[in-house]
Amino acid sequence: MQRKNQAGGLTAISVLSVVERYKKSWRYFMRYKYLYFLFLPVAVWYILFHYVPMYGIIIAFKNYNIFKGIVGSPWVGFLYFKQFFQSVFFWRLLRNTFLLSFYGLLFGFPAPILLALLFNELKNGLFKRITQTISYLPHFISTVIIVSMVVEFLSPDRGLINNIIALFGGEKIYFLGNPRYFRTIYTLMNIWRGVGWGTIIYLAALTGINPELYEAAIIDGCGHLRQVWHITLPGIVNTIIIMLIFRVGDLLSVGSEAVLLMYNPAVYETADVISTYVYRRGLVETQYSFASAVGLFNAAIGLILIGSTNALAKRYSETSLW
Repeated sequence: MQRKNQAGGLTAISVLSVVERYKKSWRYFMRYKYLYFLFLPVAVWYILFHYVPMYGIIIAFKNYNIFKGIVGSPWVGFLYFKQFFQSVFFWRLLRNTFLLSFYGLLFGFPAPILLALLFNELKNGLFKRITQTISYLPHFISTVIIVSMVVEFLSPDRGLINNIIALFGGEKIYFLGNPRYFRTIYTLMNIWRGVGWGTIIYLAALTGINPELYEAAIIDGCGHLRQVWHITLPGIVNTIIIMLIFRVGDLLSVGSEAVLLMYNPAVYETADVISTYVYRRGLVETQYSFASAVGLFNAAIGLILIGSTNALAKRYSETSLW
């Protein structure tokens, strides 16, 4: 009898706790309801265009037939994954994708941080605004225009770079037809295009640093470099860690647009990446199941990378995504 009473008492307590949590959640929602309403269109957009289409992932495990549809197509299991792993292109695609992303991470990730620190040191407000605007502009130019400009600059006939080389007595080079130069060109182009836009986040983080810290450092005799090292960088380190986690998560997600516009069969050795391979096999050769399997593999590696980076950041610092 006593056990029954105890069980009944525990049940009642559980129900009361659930009701209390529900009331607390409802009060919290009503308090910030306008923020939730503002977020609603974004949530609907992500659900419709990012989560609902994930149903189509199953064609990676089927021999998809456009006339039979996703449901009617027969299952093949991991057949296309095995074909991709055994393909002669597997290691080349993996190497090229990783190296292009790694060079972007190694040289492109610190670039907006350094530029933001330089902008932060500028005292002339007019000059600062002009230089910031100029650095932002390439971000708003379409990829087609950016690549067209790069092609014109590097043209072996009328390109500015080759004209300068010829002016100093050198021999003109067909840069976009030589596999050795592709990774360097691609990395520099992306840095030029994104460095100004990337500074916005770090400049916003810099505004949160207490100016009194700099005043105290000046009184103690610290120069600009010591102020940057001991005050500025520690003040934005949390932002740097978050951005690094996102960047590492995209380590195997090289954008196909610029590569497709820049590469040609002569530079496939260093330029062909997973996303361009998926484009050729999926849209050009209409092998939808195989292309979906390759894309799913790429996404799975990205998930592992971002999870591992987040775990390391959480272990060795106080900042993480979750």
